[in-house]
Amino acid sequence: MKLPFYALTVVIGIVLTVHLAMNGKVGLALNNPRVGNALFWCIGAITALLIGLTGWEAGALKPLREISPVLLMAGVFGACLVFGIAFLIPRIGAGKLTLIMLAGQIVGGLILSHFGWLGSPREPISVHGFLGTLVMFAGVILATR
Repeated sequence: MKLPFYALTVVIGIVLTVHLAMNGKVGLALNNPRVGNALFWCIGAITALLIGLTGWEAGALKPLREISPVLLMAGVFGACLVFGIAFLIPRIGAGKLTLIMLAGQIVGGLILSHFGWLGSPREPISVHGFLGTLVMFAGVILATR
């Protein structure tokens, strides 16, 4: 059963929202979201290295040669996303930002799944999925007005 995975996903969503709001608060306290974001990524890079070292094996990076450089742009996307979010949270609020961002994630997820891109299991968009997305967008509009 996938219920534990769904529950973990909810927890990760909560932690992500709190984490992004914390980053926004640091940028606001420094009066410079760019510096706050850089600080966040430095601390995150050190943590990622420590976590990565716990599973390090000889030749771990050998397959890196076969990975498309485009996929490595995820790090650039991540840094830009977190900066954008840190910039936006003090301006529109964590609740509205999260709801609107979730709407974008739903669209992105549907497209990735529909085409089976980036390793996602292929799940064509169904009428129910499309209608559910429209209902969700209506909810986002109601909640952010």
